[in-house]
Amino acid sequence: MGSRKKGNMAKPKNSSERLEEAMATLINTQASFQANNLALQERMDARFARIEAELAELPQIKAILVRHEAMLEALPETIRQKIGFKPKG
Repeated sequence: MGSRKKGNMAKPKNSSERLEEAMATLINTQASFQANNLALQERMDARFARIEAELAELPQIKAILVRHEAMLEALPETIRQKIGFKPKG
């Protein structure tokens, strides 16, 4: 063990003081954790609400796609009729 200089050394803390400091640190850490957890939960709630709103629009989007698909399937025949094409036969 090295020699200690009495002039610049703090008085060693007893176990009760160390325990109080540790408890204060724990309380501060828990408070910080809870605040961070709350902020994360709020962001997740907002994200899930946005996703659910987008999912609610899927049936409408599907209906539009089905209509467009039908229009595209009918397009070749419609073009034939417009230009007066008559099949041979």
